[in-house]
Amino acid sequence: MEFKELKESMEPAGPTGLTVAELVAARWGDHRPGLWCEDRTLTHHEVAGGAAARAALLTELLPPGAEPHVGVLLDNTPEYPLWLSAAALAGAAVAGINPTRRGPELARDILHTECPVLITARTHLPLLADLELPGLRLLLTDSEEYEALLAPYAGAAPDPSRATPADRLLLYFTSGSTGAPKAAICTQGRLAAAGRTLADTFGVRPDDVHYVCMPMFHGNAVIADWAPALAAGAGVALRSRFSASGFLTDVRRYGATYFTYVGRAVQYLLATPARPDDRDNPLRLGFGTEAGAVDAAAFQRRFGVRLVEGYGSSEGGAAVRWTPGTPANAVGRAAPSDDLAVVDPATGAECPPATLDASGRLLNGTVAIGELVNRGPNPFEGYWRNPEAESARRRWGSPRSSEAETGGGWYWTGDLFYRDPDGFLYFAGRADDRLRVDSENLAAATIENIVARYEGAVAVAVYAVPDPVAGDQVMATLAGTFDPATFSAFLAAQPDLGTKMAPRFVRVVHRMPVTATNKIHRAALRHEGFRCPDPVWWRPPNEQTYRILTNDDVTELLTRYRERGREELLSR
Repeated sequence: MEFKELKESMEPAGPTGLTVAELVAARWGDHRPGLWCEDRTLTHHEVAGGAAARAALLTELLPPGAEPHVGVLLDNTPEYPLWLSAAALAGAAVAGINPTRRGPELARDILHTECPVLITARTHLPLLADLELPGLRLLLTDSEEYEALLAPYAGAAPDPSRATPADRLLLYFTSGSTGAPKAAICTQGRLAAAGRTLADTFGVRPDDVHYVCMPMFHGNAVIADWAPALAAGAGVALRSRFSASGFLTDVRRYGATYFTYVGRAVQYLLATPARPDDRDNPLRLGFGTEAGAVDAAAFQRRFGVRLVEGYGSSEGGAAVRWTPGTPANAVGRAAPSDDLAVVDPATGAECPPATLDASGRLLNGTVAIGELVNRGPNPFEGYWRNPEAESARRRWGSPRSSEAETGGGWYWTGDLFYRDPDGFLYFAGRADDRLRVDSENLAAATIENIVARYEGAVAVAVYAVPDPVAGDQVMATLAGTFDPATFSAFLAAQPDLGTKMAPRFVRVVHRMPVTATNKIHRAALRHEGFRCPDPVWWRPPNEQTYRILTNDDVTELLTRYRERGREELLSR
């Protein structure tokens, strides 16, 4: 089945007079199946009623004067969309807590968002053990106490009258270069508008089923998958955690027609054994980012499903729209109302257009790659309790003191792009020392502080090197002594090392290179990457131990980069 062709232009998904609470309440009385997860099925009516019950419970549980926030530390179970809907009805906000975070960093996320209540399940209790979380009330969704708390509110009807478009609904974390996560704010108006825009763009119908296999603590699943289904009255099928081997089975079981992805997930799906009936599925499109032209084409050939690439900053400050005719490897053009530019972050000057060869390979990356900024009005709604981060995100590219005092400024995405002469934009990685690993935004400083505990480390620098397929990989340079087995054991013992943080490459040096001001020369380290004169140890994909990187390994890696047109990124 072919998907509806994207419109040549779309309105931006900014705030509107519509609320998510109204979209939830609109499903009251709709007795079609609306939510599936494993063997459990709820009707749209039951989802709306369950949300109303949880909204009433939340209102009772919030202490007087507390921020109307509720933390959700769950896999993709039915409780996640139920609590998103409940928060909307209650005029509250959900703080999506990332279960790959560990120790003090996890505690910091919960405390920073001032959540008096945390919704979780028994499987996640070990993550919370020994954490200092004063005043926090835990609700375990798989406990008898939880059922007893909800029981008095059975039969509650959804009332959207408490909600306004300006109410906070989402607090979802992004990582900054300082290592302190930032909780981006998304209001009901912006999320409702985003859902309606995507539903209109992709022609989502009430009989569609959206397969949500990306984690719901991320904007990808909530904004690009759950919200358009809610706006169109479509069904939602949940997978607790992404499974490449279970993907097609789920899609067929639930009759899924739409899903969202990140590039790494597409790679995992293509790595599963091919079957003659792979194209026998109800999907009509996948929408996501960082799949790459090579893998997207392979996915369409094998599964008969076209992947539509998009780009939107988590904070909502900039979006790039795919339209028919977008070149391979390009993300698209700016939305009609946006003034997007690729600029030199040091000067604010616009970078020259990219020069591409016949195969689309970038020839002038040194001057063409810059940071993507939105110089026009945008719906960025700020960060929770972080004015410094807001100021860094929204600033003028050149001195304009009078306007800066009014809170104006360009929106700086923190992402690297280049633009071809026809105005099409191409994603080129993360700016500064931020990393994007398997679609997780990580801060180099956080990883650096952990690796610095290694007994043999005299000095440590952590930075990104491009991944051969999409995003980044973690590389560390270590001055001191290095033993691969000891280092692996050290990493495994660190309670706050997230699952995406372990370095793929470790460069060992006698003395750390420094600049004239005696700071670590990160730009030089990043530029050389793993192609350097010093010994480099690495963990190949799916291996747990480090071994020396050989010339043959480098040759094989470069072939992979070249096949996907990403070799130029190694020298940025």
